[in-house]
Amino acid sequence: MGLGCMAMSGLYGPGKDAESLATIRRALDVGITLLDTADVYGSGHNEELVGRAVRGRRDEVVIATKFGFVRDQHGRPTGERDIDGRPEYVRAACEASLRRLGVETIDLYQQHRVDPLVPIEETVGAMAELVAEGKVRHLGLSEAQPEDIRRAHAVHPIASLQSEYSLLERSVEDEVLSVCAKASIGFLAYAPLVRGLLADTLPALGTADDSDTRTGGRFPRLAPENRAANSALVSVIRDIARNHDATPGRVSLAWLLSREQPVVPIPGTRRIAYVEDNAQAPDVLLSGRERDLLDTLAQQVHGDRYGGDAKASTWVSPVQA
Repeated sequence: MGLGCMAMSGLYGPGKDAESLATIRRALDVGITLLDTADVYGSGHNEELVGRAVRGRRDEVVIATKFGFVRDQHGRPTGERDIDGRPEYVRAACEASLRRLGVETIDLYQQHRVDPLVPIEETVGAMAELVAEGKVRHLGLSEAQPEDIRRAHAVHPIASLQSEYSLLERSVEDEVLSVCAKASIGFLAYAPLVRGLLADTLPALGTADDSDTRTGGRFPRLAPENRAANSALVSVIRDIARNHDATPGRVSLAWLLSREQPVVPIPGTRRIAYVEDNAQAPDVLLSGRERDLLDTLAQQVHGDRYGGDAKASTWVSPVQA
């Protein structure tokens, strides 16, 4: 189990650094030692936060960060390039991340999105140089497609792929997971709780802070027109959770952990209580009947992953960026 740190930098409403620092440290205490961040989250704030949290505990932590989105200091697109995979940018981005994190080496350095204007061989070649120099230990990709994964892996071993995967979002099962399995590439599942929906922790409609991007049109599955139908699906999870004296979030994560191919969920939160709950997901052992029942939920989901002009390949919140 990992911890996604993105929400600590303003994506789902204002965060408090003291609370976030305490949450990261509590995660380490309960055995969640993979911390996933990115240079674009909070325009560097998130990496600085993670760096502060792990000071004095560096040997206990696997730090995973990402590069690729180009934003100005206010989190706005620069207008020149939305994604940059040029070798010179890779190096500059890595150096900046190392400074913000306050570490000598990044454990897992991931390309946040594939740059369509730069051959992935060039980008991964530059990332491989960072490995040779000891600035990075392992390389990863995020939301890459099967052919991108194959081409990247041919240049340098890719340790992991990160993409959205949950009870309600299973598109990676079509081909991506099999490509990863054949190449012995690990898989990090982001948004495994569909941004709080599967954990039954979403704020009620009309009560969220204006800066909480879950209230806009970016995530149709959480929008008012789909919320009731998708919340009804969560009732199935609640019923199973009662059988295990567990929470819906724990059951949803347990389903991911029960998949045939190993998956590392990285649920995001800034609250200690949720970290403690997520850490207990491996203790939930689902029966075959329960897994079969949960398997049907994705066929009934209402709404797309992303809305408007947003695409999984290019989207990043202007708040977090």
